[in-house]
Amino acid sequence: MIAPPFVAVPPLRYGGTELVLAALVDGLAALGHAVTLYASGDSTAGGTLRARYPAARWPPNATRELIQAATSAWDILERREVDLVHAHCPAALAFAPMLHVPMVYTVHHQRDDAICELIDSIKHTRLATVAISYRQRALLGCGAATVIHHGLPVDRYPLGAGEGGYAVFLGRFSPEKGVAEALDAAARASVPLRLAGRPHAEDASYFRDHLAVRLERGGVRWFGEVGPEAKARLLGGGVATLFPATWEEPFGLVMIESMLCGTPVIAFPRGSVAEVVEEGVTGFLVDSVEAMGERVRALAAGAPFDRARCRAVAASRFGAEHMVAAYAALYAATAARTALAVAR
Repeated sequence: MIAPPFVAVPPLRYGGTELVLAALVDGLAALGHAVTLYASGDSTAGGTLRARYPAARWPPNATRELIQAATSAWDILERREVDLVHAHCPAALAFAPMLHVPMVYTVHHQRDDAICELIDSIKHTRLATVAISYRQRALLGCGAATVIHHGLPVDRYPLGAGEGGYAVFLGRFSPEKGVAEALDAAARASVPLRLAGRPHAEDASYFRDHLAVRLERGGVRWFGEVGPEAKARLLGGGVATLFPATWEEPFGLVMIESMLCGTPVIAFPRGSVAEVVEEGVTGFLVDSVEAMGERVRALAAGAPFDRARCRAVAASRFGAEHMVAAYAALYAATAARTALAVAR
């Protein structure tokens, strides 16, 4: 399992890909698979850890990712007991043709023409690609991707009562995540908003020009990045989680984190949202800031919503065990297909 070297697996705070990776590694190990994880040395997920970097190296850097992929590939070539490689960073794709075993590659990002060209250049018998939503697969336009939705351990997200009376925004402070829209929707509804996350360096001007003043409004509390326990408490205490993404979000992990806490998601229907949110059961789809404000106002005022059912449905669809089983089946099919091709 090759992870990017930028965030520990699992992450202490920020890191959606790494959170999913930890659930996958732990789940495979629990099923009896021998998993070697190539990640930063401060990673604590199950399996055997092999690290090029002793600690996570933030911010993301193309050269470090290439070094991570290259050293992982070299180690795999020397250790002949490996049956299959699962890569989660694009740089690892370049090494797929030279490995003696098949590779599965999960696409965690939006379409990138150069990466699509690289995927298309590798024989399909050697590579299986995974999209994390049907919408992402449609937009990628490269490779015959299997769709496997993300999953998380249900027991790490206790059912909350929504007793805080506030709405939640959780994520990176960037234009595509819709932070300004979430702040405006909560303001229109006169519902307190609690935010967890921060801007990255490339979003400094967005923060300065669009968020700084909004964050000074009454009823707004910004916690910065939070760890897993604080995140679960924050989500569980909210009446709703606002997800006004303004781009084609490939998945949106916070949606299932919120639903597992019993907290409905109010979201714009872009990217994977319509696949993840079940209308009236785990959340609500709206088409404007105004409609988002109306919905969160109703929930804060006591509109009925079955939080236990929300959690149960989310667990049945997005519990980690479902993701792990889907990947295990794909590994077996990919290995068998590759063996058949070699025999021929």
